[in-house]
Amino acid sequence: MSVVIISSLQDPASKNIKQLLLEKSTWDPINSFDNNPVFLSSKIKDVYIVTIGDRKIFRENIDKEIEKKLKIKPKKIIFISRHTSAMKKPTLTVHPIGNYGEAQFGGKPKTLVKSAPQLMTNLLRLIKKNFRLTNLDYQVCFEVTHHGPYLETPTLFAEIGSTEKEWNNKEAAKIIAQSILDLLEIYRSETYDLNENPVLLGIGGGHYAPRFTDVIFEKKAAFGHMIPSYQINAGNIDDYILEKTIVATPNLKGVYIHRKALKKSQVTGYKNWFENRGIPVISSKELTPLN
Repeated sequence: MSVVIISSLQDPASKNIKQLLLEKSTWDPINSFDNNPVFLSSKIKDVYIVTIGDRKIFRENIDKEIEKKLKIKPKKIIFISRHTSAMKKPTLTVHPIGNYGEAQFGGKPKTLVKSAPQLMTNLLRLIKKNFRLTNLDYQVCFEVTHHGPYLETPTLFAEIGSTEKEWNNKEAAKIIAQSILDLLEIYRSETYDLNENPVLLGIGGGHYAPRFTDVIFEKKAAFGHMIPSYQINAGNIDDYILEKTIVATPNLKGVYIHRKALKKSQVTGYKNWFENRGIPVISSKELTPLN
């Protein structure tokens, strides 16, 4: 049941989040990995911090490497990371990983890593909760599925974007660090309900998944993989990759389509495709409001 948090020395945001994780809780150094100390939480059961010296998105199969070198079998992996964007918009984001098309930034072509819908969704809610206690002006949102590395363990990225100014903002790093600690304390509690939020696959919309983000802030739902319109328009979403999204979204209960972001023919096509496989298309009206 181990949860491994992975940081990179090449990433200033990652280093800042890691430092605040260490400061805000209690940890014991237990081993080394890439010549960096490995920390085990003394407060939250089976939670580790592993630091690497290279770029995260190209560190393929790091879950197997951790298991082999440290004798730790990760149940979930959380990468703490910077986010880079041409828009340079300050952001606090979480997202699943994998490639719908080519593997330009790590991972394998047309291959998805298993998502962690409940952890990812609840983390984003906690980020928003802790963000509201500050005076920062950031966008808090999902990002759709993108980039590597390839792993076999359910994985999510938690990121600060989008420029060096934000990567080095300690208050932003504190939000991510505190939210991860809050999440893992809940995850380890006996009252945590893994099925509280029905798991959905998202289809349509932009890279920052505005509709899916709104849904989880308003309703009981958790998103696994999310397919943006630009991947559909690029011709990357075929039967093969749709089957992959089902397999890589554990406990999938339905599909949520951002209808306004797609052509009517696309909406009808996806609706029929999933319903023919026994997977319902769900609207926000069918979801239970958050308390």
